[in-house]
Amino acid sequence: MLVYTKNGKGYVHDNIPSAVEALKLLAQEQKINITVSDDPSMFTEENLKQYTLLVFPSTNNDIFDTDTQRLAFRRYIEAGGALVGLHSVTGTERNWKWFKMLIGCTFSWHAKFQSFSFQVLDRQHPSMKNVPLSWTREDECYFGKELYPVTNVLMTHRFTTLDSSQKELIQKNAGTYAEFYPAVWYNEFQGGRAWISTIGHSKETYKDPVYKNHMLQGIKFVISQSKGIDFNRSFSNHRDDQIKN
Repeated sequence: MLVYTKNGKGYVHDNIPSAVEALKLLAQEQKINITVSDDPSMFTEENLKQYTLLVFPSTNNDIFDTDTQRLAFRRYIEAGGALVGLHSVTGTERNWKWFKMLIGCTFSWHAKFQSFSFQVLDRQHPSMKNVPLSWTREDECYFGKELYPVTNVLMTHRFTTLDSSQKELIQKNAGTYAEFYPAVWYNEFQGGRAWISTIGHSKETYKDPVYKNHMLQGIKFVISQSKGIDFNRSFSNHRDDQIKN
């Protein structure tokens, strides 16, 4: 797997080194080859074909330098590639429609860091193995906009357990959702897939064995779905080509 850590201009999470260290340990334990880089020149078809999955830990804003790199990433997904996105990944590439569709949405707002509850919806999904059905922890409740409607929600924020001092903002960003809001999901998209968890704000999170298992199950799920990377299956010629029916 390739763990890609570049951030664009704007807020950069201080949790990224902690996430990288946790991912290195998991990779060692699971005998997964791992590369860590913040170099966007890694995004060529020749280089990407060696990776079963990419991990974007708390990436934010524009993470590519050129549209050629964006196209290589898009064609990688079409070739059967996978993305595991952690925490603020929904704030990545906010001006690229195709990327937002792959992720399932784009970031709108998050409530302040606090203790609140998460709820597993799909107990049978392999990436929910050993994840608590009701999980109370300190984190940020993330909300999105421009939602892509075919995402498969696995775990939710129970936003009724949030501090009521931000009630108006919570209601505004929750939109028509009544009590639960997506926190973890996966998306089969244009030949590849994305597994997204908005959990993971604090550095301490990446030492938590429950959270580390949560990351591992997401990684193992996308690996289990892989049929290999074959760029002969790719079909786009531009980052903004229409999606294929």
